[in-house]
Amino acid sequence: MKYTKTSTLKNILDKKGAGEVLMKNGVPCLSCPMASLELEHLQIGQVCKMYDLPLDKILEELNEPSKKVKK
Repeated sequence: MKYTKTSTLKNILDKKGAGEVLMKNGVPCLSCPMASLELEHLQIGQVCKMYDLPLDKILEELNEPSKKVKK
């Protein structure tokens, strides 16, 4: 599966190692208590825009076939 700006955090977090990629890049939603109620609807593109995070870099890391981020 290739992740895009419309991928939800729930779908992304299903991938082994994805949480570490998101945390490393400053995605704050993972520790927010309210986010757990919205993970199905929050899109990575929206989150990056809200918090001025590097969407292209995050997607590149999530989509790269490496040992760290593997399903």
